[in-house]
Amino acid sequence: MLVRARTFTETSRRAQIVTAAIEVIAEVGYAKASFSRIATHAGLSSTGMISYHFAGKDDLLAACVAEIERVTGSFMEPYLEGADGHVAQLRAYVESNVALVGEHPAAVRALIDIVRNGAATSPGVSGRPAVFEEHFRAGQEAGVFRPFDVRAVTIALTSGLDAVVATAAADPPGPAELARLGRELADLYVRATTSEGESA
Repeated sequence: MLVRARTFTETSRRAQIVTAAIEVIAEVGYAKASFSRIATHAGLSSTGMISYHFAGKDDLLAACVAEIERVTGSFMEPYLEGADGHVAQLRAYVESNVALVGEHPAAVRALIDIVRNGAATSPGVSGRPAVFEEHFRAGQEAGVFRPFDVRAVTIALTSGLDAVVATAAADPPGPAELARLGRELADLYVRATTSEGESA
């Protein structure tokens, strides 16, 4: 079946609605993020304009998650690409994830609330455990990380990181404080996973 391509205007309107939805969810939470609130925030004349572009709330939330993950990936990717070695990559992931709060606080708060309420699936969040476990195993095989249960450490790392990010996102501190938090957390995980406390 042929699918009609969206026009530039339709694409722009969808982006406008997604941005408004993310900001509303960040401000009032998923439960109170009605189409009416989103339409008002986006400056739309009616909720029908949202329904025209999205099949329903689930469809809109999926688009919100996709946009948040795009923004998150674009922000964190330069940090990760510039990190050479298993430990440096671990540090870059943690520090950039915390720094993300300062650059995109609404996106972070919205994603946390969406995932917490089970309103939509985030491939980036649900896929993290497998990525970290693979990273730790590879580092252990390379002699960089000490022997440990990769599943347990992955759970501890992601849970701790999520808690710090959620706390910071609720009332974002300044860039210097976020950088300090990121370094402290990265130092903690490096000390916990390496024999020397730091290696390449």
